[in-house]
Amino acid sequence: MDELARIGDLPTTLLMAALGLVMLADAVPLLGVLVPGDVAILAAVGVGRPATGAATVASVVAGCLAGWSLSFLAGRVYGERLRRSRVGGWIGEDRWTAAERILRSGGGRMVLVAPFLPVFNALLPLAAGGLRMSYRRFVGCAALGAAAWAGLYLALGTASRALAGLLPGNPLLVTMAVGLVLAFLALLGTRRRLRTVTGVGQPG
Repeated sequence: MDELARIGDLPTTLLMAALGLVMLADAVPLLGVLVPGDVAILAAVGVGRPATGAATVASVVAGCLAGWSLSFLAGRVYGERLRRSRVGGWIGEDRWTAAERILRSGGGRMVLVAPFLPVFNALLPLAAGGLRMSYRRFVGCAALGAAAWAGLYLALGTASRALAGLLPGNPLLVTMAVGLVLAFLALLGTRRRLRTVTGVGQPG
């Protein structure tokens, strides 16, 4: 906890660079499951510096687009081979088929909402590359989706930061804890609705 609290001591440039790298890792299939991207955004917002708002959104979008573009390229070049590989086995044929069904039914619109779909947020770019989606269309929708997701967490983090002043404990840690609770409540209904639209259940 002490190490986490020291995030506030990092220079803004280094903090934003670290956030971008975390978001890049969060956008990679399999690895993204292990990376708490939402926690990283709340930590950046929780520092409470005036200059971090727009910089946070920019870092999140840049990191997500970098990771998703790599996945898109991998899907475009190695799609079927990757799908039949050990990595494809770890992802699971059911998830891969579901991702393709989502894209065929919703196209770019589903790339836009991908950040709000756990697990599929990293898998959809891979499937989009395999399905030969136009990269221009993909990256445009992905940028809007990443910006919307980052904006939501920025708003939740800002609200949590304000509440942190009324609660005991380290402001940064309180901001992150309250932000995660608010994010869970805000995204619960959204994710249920998206799963209804796509016909895909929550992946295990």
